Amino acid sequence: MSRRQEIADVAIGLLAAQGMRGLTHRAVDRAAGLPEGSTSYYFRTRQALLRATAERLADHTAAELTAVESSLTNRDDLVEAAAELVGQWLTTGRERQLARYELSLEATRRPELREALLAGRARLRDMAARMLDGSGVPDADRLAGDLIAYADGLVLDHLLRQGDQPAEGPDLLPRIRTLLAAAGLS
Repeated sequence: MSRRQEIADVAIGLLAAQGMRGLTHRAVDRAAGLPEGSTSYYFRTRQALLRATAERLADHTAAELTAVESSLTNRDDLVEAAAELVGQWLTTGRERQLARYELSLEATRRPELREALLAGRARLRDMAARMLDGSGVPDADRLAGDLIAYADGLVLDHLLRQGDQPAEGPDLLPRIRTLLAAAGLS
């Protein structure tokens, strides 16, 4: 892992724990155990740090989707994989989801951050379309964006209702099946 990736990962943790106000170059230096000024050496401005953090979040999600993609052969596999992935986002990946929502809200006021988040979303939408198509889902390109929006809503709803409590996995499979049926995928 590069120093830039390390810094972005620490920024993700700070965003999840402290929100946008807690994300400063100095706070990243302290949390990463780096000498003061290290983060600003790699990311001169707050905007550069925010952009790198958004890009790193997209990289993490793309890696998760790539790992899932190789195991898909049909729609049942897709449903199981989607439930497992959403469960992962609500448990071990919860911190990244919180950071992503922090950045998403900030992006409503910062066009350059919005651009970075939308580029990451387009990348993930293309991956989802490829997985849907590979699982035999018709009109995969159109449905990929819907599937991402549905999953995003499920994650946000769960995070809001659970507060600081990690999600429980058992109820996710029926919810994902319902979600996919609503999207016309079952």
